[in-house]
Amino acid sequence: MLDKNFVRENPDVVKQNIKNKFQENKLPLVDEFIELDKRNRAIKQEVEVLRAEKNKISKQIGLLKQQGKTDEAEKALSQVGANSERIDALTEEEKEVEKRSKEILMKIPNIIDPSVPIGKDDTENVEIEKFGEPVVPDYEIPYHADIMEKFSGIDIVTARKVAGNGFYYLMGDIARLHSSVLAYARDFMIDRGFTYCIPPYMIRSDVVTGVMSFEEMDAMMYKIEGEDLYLIGTSEHSMIGKFIDTINPEDKLPYTFTSYSPCFRKEKGAHGMEEKGVYRIHQFEKQEMIVVCKPEDSKMWFEKLWKNTVDLFRSLDIPVRTLECCSGDLADLKVKSIDVEAWSPRQKKYFEVGSCSNLGDAQARRLQIRVRDSEGKKYFAHTLNNTVVAPPRMLIAFLENNLQEDGSVKIPAALVPYMKKEVLIPNDK
Repeated sequence: MLDKNFVRENPDVVKQNIKNKFQENKLPLVDEFIELDKRNRAIKQEVEVLRAEKNKISKQIGLLKQQGKTDEAEKALSQVGANSERIDALTEEEKEVEKRSKEILMKIPNIIDPSVPIGKDDTENVEIEKFGEPVVPDYEIPYHADIMEKFSGIDIVTARKVAGNGFYYLMGDIARLHSSVLAYARDFMIDRGFTYCIPPYMIRSDVVTGVMSFEEMDAMMYKIEGEDLYLIGTSEHSMIGKFIDTINPEDKLPYTFTSYSPCFRKEKGAHGMEEKGVYRIHQFEKQEMIVVCKPEDSKMWFEKLWKNTVDLFRSLDIPVRTLECCSGDLADLKVKSIDVEAWSPRQKKYFEVGSCSNLGDAQARRLQIRVRDSEGKKYFAHTLNNTVVAPPRMLIAFLENNLQEDGSVKIPAALVPYMKKEVLIPNDK
């Protein structure tokens, strides 16, 4: 959410930013906000004048009565009543104006970083760098679900009977691999100085609207019927929500957390839910990282965060690349975002396995996450988040890149202490 003073003073900048994000339908919101803002300030000014006049007249009424000027006192009393009625009416109008102004500010997208490439959608994202040599072996790499089935490791048919499309059972070595990757990712981030956390898996609506746009909320979140609770789509939601309505000492920053949670997503409008794999699903588990820091440090932390993900994937022998998300692919609260994509030898291309985002002060402004400096001055923090690892997609990349010609799966050295074995042998061997 943008600062109302910034929108008031820079309407052309705000409009150009909307155009850069290809959201021209939101352009009228800026003009509407400007008019509402003018009206709000006019209301406040009129109320101030009326209250001053009311106080002045009220003081005169007693004196007029003492002087026997009853008619003048009654006239003054009537004026006080009229002023009070007008103040009450203006106060109600002020509430409506401020409510609508806030609604508009919640819909206007955040100002993107100047370095973000301008593009309409994810097809115009820009490759930055590749890490590791992508390899296509001279033997066939089966579909990831078929690999899992060789280890009796997945049951989607039964999951559909139990929960519907977009769910699965993981079993045996594949389930163990799933848990081992999460445990390894947890320890990897702890070794990098992050505090491990397991957050609430449900959050209230004021936190939901604080961490994401209305469009994202509608497309992602599952609502708990009859309660003001939503299932989280990522632990970032409840981790950033942890700081709602707080004033944090500047010398305590940054806060760095790595958090585990299951994630629940409607995937509204998504394609591929009917396929038997686990690429796009309604429920999965994830290790996340979040940072709450001073504004001047957020760019530095952004670079650190995405590099953590690259380093983790490379430690498991998985080639990756980074993509700069273009303006049209950025969610409304984001200032800048980089996707990490893993190599798929089967598809001979990269696919998304994580996303790193700098949200500036957008979430902090919505949730009132403030910082107090050494002189007592308060300002809004910056928040960032990044995927450490989400095992459903990580499992796809892991199995494809570590599959051997005989159907076994090599366990990289970093994961051996968690799996307690160096190779997975399919059940038909």
